[in-house]
Amino acid sequence: MSAEINNSGGQPALIDPFGRHVSYLRVSVTDRCDFRCVYCMSENMTFLPKKNVLSLEELDRMCSAFVAKGVRKLRITGGEPLVRRGIMSLFHALGRHLKSGDLDELTLTTNGSQLPKYADELYAAGVRRINVSLDTIDPDKFHDITRWGSLEKVMAGLEAAEKAGLEIKINAVALQGFNDHEIPSMIEWAHGKGYDLTLIETMPLGEIEGDRTDQYLPLSQVRKDLEKNWSLTEIPHKTGGPARYVKVEETGGRLGFITPLTHNFCESCNRVRITCTGTLYMCLGQDDAADLLAPMRASEGDELLSQAIDEAIGRKPKGHDFIIDRDNSGPAVTRHMSVTGG
Repeated sequence: MSAEINNSGGQPALIDPFGRHVSYLRVSVTDRCDFRCVYCMSENMTFLPKKNVLSLEELDRMCSAFVAKGVRKLRITGGEPLVRRGIMSLFHALGRHLKSGDLDELTLTTNGSQLPKYADELYAAGVRRINVSLDTIDPDKFHDITRWGSLEKVMAGLEAAEKAGLEIKINAVALQGFNDHEIPSMIEWAHGKGYDLTLIETMPLGEIEGDRTDQYLPLSQVRKDLEKNWSLTEIPHKTGGPARYVKVEETGGRLGFITPLTHNFCESCNRVRITCTGTLYMCLGQDDAADLLAPMRASEGDELLSQAIDEAIGRKPKGHDFIIDRDNSGPAVTRHMSVTGG
């Protein structure tokens, strides 16, 4: 692992074995969620005991150690991050890195259910942009796919976020036989509201009810279908994540594609993920991981934690091995997306 100097404190930047600069950290603050989306969770989930979950102070310390090493973007995820008790204290604490200039962006991925309560405070903490996971705008289908969710509540959350001044991107998992025919209307709705929309291929993470081959919808096919009626122009827009964007000329809006199966984005991966138990995953689609909790708790200083981070980044793999077909319908890794963080 080569060393470059980052912009905060002169520490070596995080460079993986393939020369990629790790500048983006996604942090799961809880594995719990108030929805049970069918491609993400089983309906009867067993969640972690609360005693096994990092405290908010420990989450702040761990995130700050990465910021000191040159991470410029933090995304708070879950589960549903806004169901974590006291979560706004973490956003306010991490906001200090925005004020100091050591962090470019603090953001989150949410299902939107808690935004009526927290949108204003998120903006006050320094959040300017959010991702909202929403796979359908049909109320009945929404209830079917989330099992426990209310579309009306999510729409109220989006309205609250708009009023608070937050920029909104909608994330929709493309699912065969569920929302494939709804994608054009979702594009028109999102762009009509001024939201970006990103389509995501379903990923083989965790055991779920049903067969993933029945759900899998290649976005290469979705794009071909869209181009029959719309003009899609490649644009260089980047948000720090894996989406590739086009402009839909007829709507004027941006449409993103996240394609871990049909066109993986591993060559430019700048991301790592921490679970709510302090486990660092260097790749979403691989099981290799590093325990950061033990070195963090072993000392009041961050030297051991810093060493553990460096060692882990030195093992970051070249990419994942996601496949979904009739011979590979099970999960590529056994942990659910809600454990790793979106």
